[in-house]
Amino acid sequence: MSLVQVDNLSVRYGAKTVLSHVSLRIERGEIVTIVGPNGSGKTSLLRAIIGAVKPANGHILCAKSLKIGYVPQKLHIDETLPITTSRFLKLPGGFTPADKAQALVWAGVPDLAKAQLSQLSGGQFQRVLLARALIRKPHLLLLDEATQGLDQRGSASFYQQIERVRHETGCAVLMISHELHVVMSASDRVICLNGHICCEGTPAVVASAPEYTALFGTGTGGALALYQHEHDHGHDHGDQIHDQPKAAE
Repeated sequence: MSLVQVDNLSVRYGAKTVLSHVSLRIERGEIVTIVGPNGSGKTSLLRAIIGAVKPANGHILCAKSLKIGYVPQKLHIDETLPITTSRFLKLPGGFTPADKAQALVWAGVPDLAKAQLSQLSGGQFQRVLLARALIRKPHLLLLDEATQGLDQRGSASFYQQIERVRHETGCAVLMISHELHVVMSASDRVICLNGHICCEGTPAVVASAPEYTALFGTGTGGALALYQHEHDHGHDHGDQIHDQPKAAE
């Protein structure tokens, strides 16, 4: 059975329909990316999968005992709160020091356990949120534009880390991103959403689909080639987090 099976899903907020007749599958171990313009229903789809939004029509079936890890766009922490990364990962409890250490390794920031959250850069904080999602050893990792606020190289580094996570843990990944220049290369399958599924398939198939080019044009080829060049030649930026300062986000 698929990890997640979405059949004929529609989501409404009041009189407004944001998703209509959406059907998709998420299989074990694959990386699937959802792209689409603002207001296309991307976040609503993730919220429906985790049960935060009730479908107006259709249904969602999840594999038995499915564990989901979730990385939001942002999480606002009071900068005056004196809390370390280790203590943050411990909340709400039930995790061992070994669990926390392993999660930080998977997130690519093994040396941040004792760091104060208020002192982390934007990229470091997103890696800590990734570690918090991974500490439960999820079968499915959900990322909702998790690199928002990072520069291009920081985003590429983050998505390369996600590829490592999939390889090392075997979890499936379902992510939303507007950064077409890096995310297309990191995906096994892409779903183009605009209230409904416009097209889906491998990155190459979707990038050449008329529905995709109608929404996004053809201007991302150069940046995509840059990312592929770095990735294909084994340049490892996993420990180099290039981003804007957290306070500037």
